[in-house]
Amino acid sequence: MIYLALETSTRNCSVAVFKGEELLALVEAHSDQYIHSEKLHLFIEEALEKANLKAADLEAVAVGSGPGSYTGLRIGVASAKALAYALKVPLYSAKGTELLVAGLREEFEIEPEAVLQPMIDARRMEVYTASYYQEKEHWTEVTAKIIDANSFQEIDSELYYFGDGAEKCQSLLRAPKCKYLDFPFPSARFFKTIIPEKIRLKQEEDIAYFEPFYLKSFQAIKPKSLL
Repeated sequence: MIYLALETSTRNCSVAVFKGEELLALVEAHSDQYIHSEKLHLFIEEALEKANLKAADLEAVAVGSGPGSYTGLRIGVASAKALAYALKVPLYSAKGTELLVAGLREEFEIEPEAVLQPMIDARRMEVYTASYYQEKEHWTEVTAKIIDANSFQEIDSELYYFGDGAEKCQSLLRAPKCKYLDFPFPSARFFKTIIPEKIRLKQEEDIAYFEPFYLKSFQAIKPKSLL
């Protein structure tokens, strides 16, 4: 199946085109200015062109559901839903935590008994996170967690933490069991193994009702006075 994948939950604006597990094209860039509204549709066009495909060739659309940037998620999910609806193809999704773990396992050799702790930045010392126990193939629920010196003390195995919310936690998580990996962003290319499995299990989303996984309510920040 040929499908387009979008990931916009963090500062990374990422688009990939796949044929099964084969990556045909990847276009992505990250910026502190959050370039999703300006670049996403240009990246989609560029990725399709690199793959020598047209939108009409797509048989499915996949999107990162969050949590993460409210605006980034809204843009990515709205674009994915519009494409899937217009092309009359199924829509699939994956959480950012799933994408980070899939990517980490693809690019690093990690002890099979280790616990993987993806962290997506939620401002200040808060992160969106979930624990993945590799031996049991078990996920805990994704939560918004304020990190302190007592975080993850209950986990006995080696714990690897990573993602764009992880770097700020290094000064706190100094226990020998906690190891930081510089692996900051979920990417559309990490859909490689996730979506074929969701297709096999027929885990498609309802295009009419699917919404981003915001986890927390949007809170507008009052701009600083220019005076």
